[in-house]
Amino acid sequence: MNTFDVIVIGSGPGGYVAAIRCAQLGMKTAIVEKYSNLGGTCLNVGCIPSKALLESSEHYFKSKHEFKHHGISTNSLKINLTQTMSRKEKIISDMHQGLNFLMKKNKITVFHGIGSFFDAHTITISSNKKTEKIKGTNIIIATGSKPLSLPFFNMDKKRIITSTEALSLREIPKSLIIVGGGVIGLELGSVYARMGSKVSVVDLSSSILSSMDLSLGRELKKVLSRDLGVQFYLSCKVEQIINSGNSVKLIAQSNKKEQIELAADYCLVAIGRHPYTSGLKLDSIGVETSNSGQIVVNKLLQTSCSHIYAIGDVIDGPMLAHKAEEEGVFVAEIIAGQKPEINHHLIPNVVYTWPEVASVGFTEEELKESGRDIKIGSFPFKANGRAKISMDTDGFIKIISDAVNDEILGVHMIGPRCADLIAEAVVAMEYRASSEDIARITHAHPTFSEVMKEAALSATDNRPLHI
Repeated sequence: MNTFDVIVIGSGPGGYVAAIRCAQLGMKTAIVEKYSNLGGTCLNVGCIPSKALLESSEHYFKSKHEFKHHGISTNSLKINLTQTMSRKEKIISDMHQGLNFLMKKNKITVFHGIGSFFDAHTITISSNKKTEKIKGTNIIIATGSKPLSLPFFNMDKKRIITSTEALSLREIPKSLIIVGGGVIGLELGSVYARMGSKVSVVDLSSSILSSMDLSLGRELKKVLSRDLGVQFYLSCKVEQIINSGNSVKLIAQSNKKEQIELAADYCLVAIGRHPYTSGLKLDSIGVETSNSGQIVVNKLLQTSCSHIYAIGDVIDGPMLAHKAEEEGVFVAEIIAGQKPEINHHLIPNVVYTWPEVASVGFTEEELKESGRDIKIGSFPFKANGRAKISMDTDGFIKIISDAVNDEILGVHMIGPRCADLIAEAVVAMEYRASSEDIARITHAHPTFSEVMKEAALSATDNRPLHI
């Protein structure tokens, strides 16, 4: 039986990064993946394909609606969905090759098959070809998550679909209903709305992106309604979804007890994801899980069996690829005897709609509820030169600081390239910077990043320069 210092179950961003870091630290490492390709949800049916489609659809939308202002004629413009999907698949294929190279480079042994615990140190790997066992001194569970649904949604993955199917549609729907006003629903809704679909979003909450600062959801709702024609049905509870053959019907009830009926070509259910631990046989070794199916871990990300760790979507916290990556590195270094740190409070959240949305730290609502004395600075992209040049003037950056010592407590932004701009806020908050620290740093002109400086000036003592 092969024996390893570390066995990683799952090859998503958390799993493969954990394996690479373990190998870098001199440990004999194996990774177990049930699918034929590495990369997990993120690479295969999540982050990468969705952003590829977002990029293509944004180019199409801008070509159709904005190029004329640049003096560029696009009279015969059309989108070829087959080519769009082929481009997405090529990106995924290239990244598969990249991961395979990284496994070989770092001398990581890859096993393909379903991994389950035979005992606390032994993993059984079952595939169509054979069943084998490997032994590990330490084991890292990184099996990710699956789309969440409810029985009365009648999910058939043909007309009533998950994000996985939405990433590979063979036609541009004339109409699309999305259940869920969170990240996944809004991103995929944006893809098809830009391509011409009539998109309707139904959500139980009174706002979209309800887990983020509420100002972000309000601004994004305004832009998606105005630019893409997205219709929102908020504070509505879905009662039934019916596949009628060539279409779907959704029945919902508003908080005012009004019945709403919507019809469309497809219905995308995007109400969240749940930890995927099926088949691991955790009960047989006494690994504790919560009522919601998450694996319970301590501050070192150890399970109830101290040599078994869990990272990423299978444990508490936001289901983000970069969270899983950081936890993978953290656990590898813990196993190696180092003393790494990870601040979960400062893991940024990003939504890749256009405008992009990003956030880190406390929201305004959280701080007010806690009674914290705060000050808020905000600056709009419409007053930024670079935003005017690119015709991306929607949105703002909002900085929340402590009213006494000026320490930055939260940064919330919606606008062009906010997925990249949020990094400055994370660095600042990791070093407990003040809004004045940001305000006094030189930002190149003309750039989108100047909005960060102006928001900091606004938060420092209400003295932005360009408004």
